[in-house]
Amino acid sequence: MQAKYGRRPWALVTALILIWVASPALAGEKQPPEDKVAVVNGSVITRADFDMEMSHVQRRLFSMGTPLSNSQLSEIKKEVLENLIDRELLYQESQKKGIKVDKAAINEQLMILKKRFASEAEFKNALSRMNLSEAAIKSQFKRRMAIQQLIDNQFAQKVTVSDKETKAYYDSHPDSFKQPEQVRARHILIKVDPQADESQKAKARKKLEKIQLKLQKGEDFAALAKEFSQGSTSAQGGDVGYFSRGQVVRPFEEAAFALRPGEVSDIVETRFGYHLIKVIDKRPQTTIAYEDIKDRLEEYLKQEKVQKEVSLYVEKLKEKAKVERFLTENPE
Repeated sequence: MQAKYGRRPWALVTALILIWVASPALAGEKQPPEDKVAVVNGSVITRADFDMEMSHVQRRLFSMGTPLSNSQLSEIKKEVLENLIDRELLYQESQKKGIKVDKAAINEQLMILKKRFASEAEFKNALSRMNLSEAAIKSQFKRRMAIQQLIDNQFAQKVTVSDKETKAYYDSHPDSFKQPEQVRARHILIKVDPQADESQKAKARKKLEKIQLKLQKGEDFAALAKEFSQGSTSAQGGDVGYFSRGQVVRPFEEAAFALRPGEVSDIVETRFGYHLIKVIDKRPQTTIAYEDIKDRLEEYLKQEKVQKEVSLYVEKLKEKAKVERFLTENPE
């Protein structure tokens, strides 16, 4: 049920619902003319806003392993700019309709964001690195929440999806409901810095070889993982849960899928360091039953309908708005 690449990858509704730090988008502030990429009914979208958004999009595409040609990058820049313009138009419309966002709700979102960081100091350092303030973050939450309220009031509460529609979609998209083969595994990781020299690598490997000997003598894998693993799952006995092919680094994947439940790999090297892997369970490829996916499918189709309605709504807003675009390619 995932949107295919080529359908506007920053689909309007998704982009509006997601809250992420690196996009201040504080339209309305006066900016030098050379710093603006667009003006929407007098509100400025700055080059900084645009560059932040592009950085986020490029990181996401890079993490997906999606290479981009120059022509594709140029098209993505146009899409990103239009997405920023769409958001600004929707925010302006939310204000025209008198939508207010409760301060307590904004503060609650800020607290949720802060919990992603180990400490208040780490949170403030992250803001400093991105040239942001807590006030800017609150302002962004306020804008996003106002837009979401507008979408909910105008569209989401009115859209319905019938059982007939969900069943028709399920029957006509069989590949979308195939659950690939999965493995559940534990691992013990001894980290190695990517810049480590051969002697440092040998030291790390020797440490894992000693742990390997303990396993061969019958000691418990989970207990050893808790004691020695330097991975993020050490507290869980190294349990990384279930994963499919393509979800972990290739050497780890190849080793795990080659093992039977209960078996332990030899030492596996990845860019993170050296691992010992124990497979706990395997699940064969299956097809998700309609009854098990029905509710999620209904929500997905509802979002699709809302997205279409919002897109049409924005196009009508653009027809009435004064939108000036100033985006030029930065010289290489």
